[in-house]
Parts: sequence; structure tokens; C-alpha cells
Amino acid sequence: MSKEILTVVEVVSNEKGVEKDVIFGAIEAALASAAAKKHEEDIDARVQIDRKTGEHETFRRWMVFEDESTELEFPDQELRMIDAVDIDENATPGEYVEVPIDSVEFGRISAQMAKQVIVQKVREAERDQVTDEYKEREGELLSGLVKRVDRNGAYIDLGGNAEGFIPRENLIPREAIRMHDRVKALLAEVKDEPRGPQLILTRTSPQFLIELFKIEVPEVGQGLIEILGAARDPGLRAKISVKSNEPRIDPVGACVGIRGSRVQSVSNELAGERVDIILWNDNPAQYVINAMSPAEVISIVVDEDAHSMDVAVDEEKLSQAIGRGGQNIRLASELTEWELNVMTEVDADMKSEQETRGLIELFTGQLDVDEEVALILVQEGFASVEEVAYVPASELMQIEEFDEDIVDELRNRARDVLLTQAIVAEEIIENAEPAEDLLELKGVTKTLASKLASKGVITREDLAELASDDLIEIHDMEKEKADALIMEARSHWFDEDEK
Repeated sequence: MSKEILTVVEVVSNEKGVEKDVIFGAIEAALASAAAKKHEEDIDARVQIDRKTGEHETFRRWMVFEDESTELEFPDQELRMIDAVDIDENATPGEYVEVPIDSVEFGRISAQMAKQVIVQKVREAERDQVTDEYKEREGELLSGLVKRVDRNGAYIDLGGNAEGFIPRENLIPREAIRMHDRVKALLAEVKDEPRGPQLILTRTSPQFLIELFKIEVPEVGQGLIEILGAARDPGLRAKISVKSNEPRIDPVGACVGIRGSRVQSVSNELAGERVDIILWNDNPAQYVINAMSPAEVISIVVDEDAHSMDVAVDEEKLSQAIGRGGQNIRLASELTEWELNVMTEVDADMKSEQETRGLIELFTGQLDVDEEVALILVQEGFASVEEVAYVPASELMQIEEFDEDIVDELRNRARDVLLTQAIVAEEIIENAEPAEDLLELKGVTKTLASKLASKGVITREDLAELASDDLIEIHDMEKEKADALIMEARSHWFDEDEK
């Protein structure tokens, strides 16, 4: 029987590509189970197979507990120390003591049980192999054959016992995928689940578009051209931004290809998705102008504080700039990572005039200057009293209409205004009372609420907008408690989202 065991191990290991120790372990488990079933008692058996000879020994074992332990649940498999030392004088709580018992032969029943265990072990080993192989390949482009399609998505045979799954939401809308079609997809995630690894694929992510261009455009793979961003409306339209690392190469032309062959190949893979190729620029305004293609931008105003831009276009081109359902402006915004507001040239001029008028009124009212001086400040790019107060005097002196006396006077007036505002704000905060919604919040005491109000945190919404570090700075507490209070204050946000 010893030779039979060695033969089984050798054959299964070669056929399934599983380590011999795994097969030995499966046979040991099967023989131990068979040995245990021969006894009326519910014993715990252990089998040890000699890896060289195939001979095996069987032992009955007990888990050892302290004498005063109350944890014993299985009397046939557990012993207290007082009894365990009769079997092994070196018995230790938490370990096993054991005695030899008769072994069962590796016969038909044992072989059948071993087979079942081996099959399970082989499956586990195969799952581990798939997980290990694909875990490092997240973000890669994969190709496979469609095994089946149902309402949940498409199942893809990737070869080597690996199966990918494209959820319905990760499929390009209205795309016809049929059995046995070869499809490409991006490996988005590897989920390690009890039933086996789930290889989640996607055909809708911007990264999938980038990976397709890496295949179609050799210059991208060689590093001569970089793809710096992508935005998609899957199946309809997409934008990618490109940059050349080689002055002699036109990145847009290289990605388009001769007669549009390269971009057309990508478009065909994406069910006809139209792809705009945009030249990247390190100047954000110019980058946005490029991204608005095919619409022509007349003027652009950048608001760095709000991280937004007002984009002015010809009135006749407004619908083109916006795109169907706002598609063009949305994709341009996603690509550039700027909030874009598109408008006609007339609307842009009106908005600019309104903003200019507002700033003139601000400066004339707070600095007590005439409109001429206020207009000069606006034209020179000043947008707040703070800028006037704290900008270096040398910058103000560069304004042709200003001399040293005017500059000093403007700076002093601006600083007086800011000081007055700070004093008033401090008095308001000191006298502030916490709002009812803050007092009613779980975990907020009256003392804490008063302390928060003295720091300008008056309402529940004010608390919700704090970071935990800010709250700890106001009132010393554990970080966990601070996090819990802030999440409690934010809970109504999530309730509103669910509605």
C-alpha cells in the first residue's frame, strides 16, 4: 500500500501541477477521517506518511487544557492536565498528547475520500495560483473569449483556468457582445472570495482607453509620447490629452495615424466611440482651450481660488461648445480637472462688467477712495482688500498713477478695515450662542456646544464641515470621539443622499 500512496502522489502532482506536500496532506486527512470513523467515540486522529517510503502511522490525540479550565466541549478529544500527564509527562496546555492506534489500509474507501480531498485541495491551489498571478496585473489590458452573457454581465475565459467577469455597468452601453466573441477589457480588481477569485473587468474606464492607445500607437509604448489624461462618455465620445517627449514627433498626428487608422482602430474596439485627441499644455488656460475642441474659445477667465474658468465662445458656436447633453463641456472639465463655465462672448462681457462694478463698489466703500482709484486697482488685478493690505509695496509702486504717498495711504486704510472687521467678528463669536440643532446632537454637551460656539462653530453644519484635528484643537478629546461626533453631525447628509 505504501507504493500505491507514492504512485497516487506522483501521478496527481504531475497531472494537476500541485505540490506533492499538498497531495500527501490530502491523503493524510482522508486516512485520519477513515481511522476516526472506525471508533464509536468521536476521536481526533492524525496520520503521518513517510514522504520517502509511503509508510504511514496513525495516532489518536487530545488537546490539553488547564485543570481548572471550563472550556472543554468535546470530551473524546480534550483532556485536562491531570489526565494528560498519564499519557505524556511532558504535556503542555494548548498542545496535543497522542497515542498510536491501528492504521487503516489505503483501500477503495480511503482512496475515494482522498480523491475528494485532493480535488478540493487542487481547486484551492488553482484559485491561489490565479489570485497570485492576476493580483499583480490590476490595471492591465486582458483579452479573452466570451463564455456566456446574462443580465448581470459577461463572463470571459482568460485561459489557464481563469475567468473574468464584466459587470453590466462596466460594459459599453448598447454594445452587442455574443458568445465566443474575443473581447479586450481592463482588469479593474481581483476579489478574493470563498468560491474563488473574482477577476472584475471593465470596458468603460478611461484607463481602458489609454491602454488601447498604448497598443495601437508604438510611440506611446516606447515612451516617446505620453498620454496624460482621459475622459469618457462610454460608447459615445471621449477625450485624451497627449504630450510628446520627442520634439520631432507630433503627438496628435501620431495617435490619429495615417488617414485616421490608429484612432479608428481604437474607436472600433469601443463600439464606435468618437475620440478627440487633445494636445496637453502646462498652461491650464491653454490646456482648457485645447480641450474644448472642436469649439473655438474667444476668451477665458481663470479663477484659481475656485479652481474654475469662464469660457467664452461665439454665440453661434455655443451649442457645439456645450455638446449634446453637455457632453463636450463635461468631458473637457473631467480631462483638465477644472470646473468650466461656458457662455457667449456677450454674457462673458456682462459678467466681467458686473464683477468689475462690484469690486469698484467694494474699494470705494471700504477704502473710501474715488471710482478712478478703485478702477485702477481692479484693472491691475486686485480683487480684495486683503491683497491691497498685504501685497508688497513695490508692486503697488509699479502702478504708473500711484506715488509713494498714495501707496502708503491705501495700505494703511486697507489694514484698518481688516482690523475693524476682525474685532467685530471676534465680538460676534464671543457673544454667539450655539444653535438648537448643535445642542440636540448626540454626544454634544452644553459645555462643549458653548465652547464650539465661542470658536465660530455655531450650527450642526459648522461642526460637520470640521476635520477631526480641528475639533481636537478646539476641545481636547480622543480622536475616535472626535471622528464619531463629526460623523454624527454629517449623518443627515447621507440621509438626504438616500432620499
